[in-house]
Amino acid sequence: MTDNRGMRISAKADYAVRAALELASVSDDASLKAEVIAAAQGIPHKFLEGILGDLRRGGLVVSQRGGKGGYRLARPADTIAIADIIRVADGPLVSVRGVRPPELSYVGPAESLLPLWIAVRANVRKILGEVTLADVATAKLPEEVQGLAEDPEAWTNP
Repeated sequence: MTDNRGMRISAKADYAVRAALELASVSDDASLKAEVIAAAQGIPHKFLEGILGDLRRGGLVVSQRGGKGGYRLARPADTIAIADIIRVADGPLVSVRGVRPPELSYVGPAESLLPLWIAVRANVRKILGEVTLADVATAKLPEEVQGLAEDPEAWTNP
């Protein structure tokens, strides 16, 4: 039996990033309707509407009503990090028991867990904070990220 638990990217965060990538793929002044995004990415329409509302409230997308209405990115795709989208969709990138690592404290032999959790958080933030929508939409991931992804053991569990 395989244990597939570990760090998780929620369906909501995955859908939010995919929707933003659809928006990144059109010209800056063009809008896409939610139905078009949902169909293109295979995202349930009602769920997507809520996600787009979150992204709008988070300042990452703008919406326009009317015949030519729809959604578009609020700023250029090369200025929106994947981390920005995940934070709007799900909150903090890394938490332990729902608490951010700096708010934790440990004693005895567990004391060094805190710097370990902080290092994990820092690495997740580094990768997701440096990779932009434009990087993913154009398949031009930073060299360091591409190198990590190409490691044969990246998707295997020891």
